[in-house]
Amino acid sequence: MASGATPHFHNSMGLASIEIGAREFMCIGAKPPFDHPHIFLDMGAATEIICPYCSTLYRHNPRLALAASVPAEAAWHEKAA
Repeated sequence: MASGATPHFHNSMGLASIEIGAREFMCIGAKPPFDHPHIFLDMGAATEIICPYCSTLYRHNPRLALAASVPAEAAWHEKAA
């Protein structure tokens, strides 16, 4: 993932799984201030991965844009200061 920033995703909704367009990303757990340490996850050739902090199952969906998710609100975009 050489170009652009690493996409961040969260599971503040408490869902069992989230579909994402990226295979390399950061899981932040819930929205700040309730987030866990931001952890880099890499699916490699797999199609899913579980976050070791919050146990969210992330599934790769190749039809989604890199920073997109289903549900859409799971994509985290930090506001500029």
